[in-house]
Amino acid sequence: MSSNKTIAKNTLFLYFRMFLTMGVGLYTSRLVLQALGVEDYGIYGLVGGIVSMFSFLNSAMSAATQRYLSFDIGKGDCERLKKTFNATLNIHILIAAIILVLAETIGLWFVNYQLNIPAERMYAANWVYQFSIFTFILGVIQVPYNALLIAREHMNVYAYMSILESVLKLVTVLILVRFGNDKLILYAVLTFVVSFLIRMLYKIYCKKYFKESEYEFYYDKSYYKELLSYSGWNLFGNIAAIARGQGSNILLNLFFGPIANAAYSLTLMVQGIIGSFVSNFQTALNPQITKKYAKGEIDTSLNLIFKSSKYSFFAMFIIVVPFLYNIDYIMQLWLGKVPTYAIQFIQLALIYSLIETISNPLMVGAQATGKIKWYQIIIGSFIFLTLPIIWLVFKINPDPNAVYYVLIVNSLIALIFRVLFLKNMISLKVTDYLKEVILPISGVSGLTLALLYFVKLNFNFELAAFFLMLLSTIVIIIAILLIIWTVGLMRSERAYIMKKISF
Repeated sequence: MSSNKTIAKNTLFLYFRMFLTMGVGLYTSRLVLQALGVEDYGIYGLVGGIVSMFSFLNSAMSAATQRYLSFDIGKGDCERLKKTFNATLNIHILIAAIILVLAETIGLWFVNYQLNIPAERMYAANWVYQFSIFTFILGVIQVPYNALLIAREHMNVYAYMSILESVLKLVTVLILVRFGNDKLILYAVLTFVVSFLIRMLYKIYCKKYFKESEYEFYYDKSYYKELLSYSGWNLFGNIAAIARGQGSNILLNLFFGPIANAAYSLTLMVQGIIGSFVSNFQTALNPQITKKYAKGEIDTSLNLIFKSSKYSFFAMFIIVVPFLYNIDYIMQLWLGKVPTYAIQFIQLALIYSLIETISNPLMVGAQATGKIKWYQIIIGSFIFLTLPIIWLVFKINPDPNAVYYVLIVNSLIALIFRVLFLKNMISLKVTDYLKEVILPISGVSGLTLALLYFVKLNFNFELAAFFLMLLSTIVIIIAILLIIWTVGLMRSERAYIMKKISF
């Protein structure tokens, strides 16, 4: 019960954060697109993406940091927790130095000689690249502090910091609209300043409230070896994920130019905004999955994985369906002039995100065990194949939408592999997973789509566009909630909800 209350409280804090940051994000993204123009907006997303490609080093260690901090807290070992924090901070400082060298050599060469950027914008692109490096390195060094905050489940602070960051980004955009000869360069500089301020505040808070965050140089060869070994296998999986994400962006640039990159950047933004409805819940729940496993409560950890997969899908499905139903009007209302490819990209990307939402808790479950060698080798290899497949598909049929067709198929197959791996890693019963997760999700999805198809085919409402969007959104959400209640939830879950409501 205590864990459930903690999860519920933290989820509320994160949703409070999300609604405020989402509103600001939607408004600022429109202003940024208008201030920069489609081409410069695409260049910013592309060049920043090159820096993000080096995140495979950081992401691998980030997962290890989050896992080991949560595990130590679950075990109640304060001395080991302090050693873990200091060891991971030292490793992240080293990673930051390696990324700086790689970015200023290989990355710089790639930006200047391989990307499809208009010659007159190369000067600005290089400035964007440099400040993107500085911003990224700050984020790398900050990882242990953020991971500690989440592992300690201080989600209220995480929420407040995110709100402050959104407000500062709004101020940044207002400055961008009014000042600057080259707004692309100014935007990169201001983004770095905001990132620097937020990172410093995170560090100050952790040092004040978490005694284990006091830096002391710590070196234990065997412990560093354990951390780096775990991170090494994560590294392979993260290289695959980066190849799939940023590699797709580069291929879009090489085949279709900066206009496709602008659409891709907008798509990532929409994915992030809608995905935040789910990531907040999962961020609150993930530390508990690891902590329960650390305590030996395997059945409880599995139950949390099942619930997280199913409820996360339902939460995102409720948002995605009405959004897709009204996507043409919403995009026009939001952006005014919608970039080429954007609507088709977003439609396909949200289907892909729904599948990934189911997979994410399975990944957390695998990470909790610490035994991820073959998991990362098999899953990572399969994901890595996405990039050459996309390249081949573009060669055969130059349709930019094909990038998401490949991603969707790849994500479905990867989901199957993850379930099979967890069967051996933590005794997950495939029949239970099918019964408690996949069947309810399939039932809700099938009935909802059938209902929408019937309505679209048989009804034609004569209303103003805005009121039609509003009415359809309300009706769709109510319909999905009813379908989830009757088809998506088990009898025990409905009884639990009724008990809470009546109380």
